Amino acid sequence: MSKKDEKNTKKVSTSKKEEKVSKKDKISKKTKNTKKVKKEKVKKELFLTGVKKEMGKVRWPLKKEMIKYSIATLSFIIFFGIFFTLGDLIIAGLKMLVG
Repeated sequence: MSKKDEKNTKKVSTSKKEEKVSKKDKISKKTKNTKKVKKEKVKKELFLTGVKKEMGKVRWPLKKEMIKYSIATLSFIIFFGIFFTLGDLIIAGLKMLVG
């Protein structure tokens, strides 16, 4: 064989090796990606399972308690609304007298 033929065969053989390596890399990347996807799915499933368990432990308020808490909340909102409105009016009145 001549030197050119040897070079060409070397190029062909290295390109075949590169193709084999690149195919292996592609396959390994695919398996890594599928493993990542599976891990993510497992993590999500574990998280949702944990959430479901914790929601079962929650003590929800009774109807009477809910009404009681709602009335208390609305009362505070109304009280502070009136308080700040009166405070604003008093300060505005004083400002008009002074200024």
